Amino acid sequence: MSLHPAVAAVRIGVRRCLADVPSGSTVIVACSGGADSLALLAATVFEGERAGWRVVGATVDHGLQAGSDEHATRVVAQMATLGAAETVGARVHVEAGGLGPEAAARQARYAVLEEIGSRFSAAAVLLGHTRDDQAETVLLGLARGSGGRSVAGMRRGFDRYRRPLLDVSRDDTVTACQVEGIDFWSDPHNADPRFTRSRVRTRVLPVLEDELGPGVAATLARTADQLRDDMELLDQLAAAAYDALGDPLPVAGLADQPPALRSRILRLAALAAGAPASELFHEHVLALDALVTAWRGQKWVDLPGHVRGQRRDGWLVLERST
Repeated sequence: MSLHPAVAAVRIGVRRCLADVPSGSTVIVACSGGADSLALLAATVFEGERAGWRVVGATVDHGLQAGSDEHATRVVAQMATLGAAETVGARVHVEAGGLGPEAAARQARYAVLEEIGSRFSAAAVLLGHTRDDQAETVLLGLARGSGGRSVAGMRRGFDRYRRPLLDVSRDDTVTACQVEGIDFWSDPHNADPRFTRSRVRTRVLPVLEDELGPGVAATLARTADQLRDDMELLDQLAAAAYDALGDPLPVAGLADQPPALRSRILRLAALAAGAPASELFHEHVLALDALVTAWRGQKWVDLPGHVRGQRRDGWLVLERST
């Protein structure tokens, strides 16, 4: 009996993504109980048996929905049934702290996954984002005018995290679960119109597919890959230029930089001075840039994190404000 194409697609995604992970390594799969993460776990267990990995399933209960603790217990049992060598369940307390509920939950989730990854000395922590998730991220970046960094979408990997399913459609993960007899949970938040991403998923992308033809999600995801390469190169060039310019930054040296690099240098300087990345927006960088390119005697620019940017005697100084 031949392997179903959907199951094959998920397994190939895992195999390619983890081709450099040696035998004996621990691989953690973050699992919500949805089709994407369960298909990912099943494929990783299958590939792990051949490659010699120890596969650990991890689920995080955000406590944001009624019955979330019972759901987390079911997911832990399901991960064991699918063949995970060990399972971990963790509950987190989500505090918005100025962030939206989705961002706050994501921040709490990554914090606990980082702790789990460190505890197991994991070679990789796998996330179940699909090609459709990538397309949604690109559209959200376009709609918000967030620049190339956001339109470039989610990275395929960073630190110990990897996303094996960015070339796999959500339909394929659902079909893979159905073919393998895996019951999966459908998160009601994914269809809740209160959330912007849910509206993109259920309303915007279907309209684009209807009006422009099938394949829009794949095209958007491909665009993200192309932009990601460009963004990473620009980031590398900006980091090298920032190191060469030093701290404080010479206004003349900044003015000589191309705008695409100068904005990145200013962002790096603001982060180094203590501005939180989650609160540092393009408007802040533009205000700093005006101290270099549109100097009219401005006194200073206030940035998040009680950081202040000021032009002094030909230097751009970023420091904590008192």
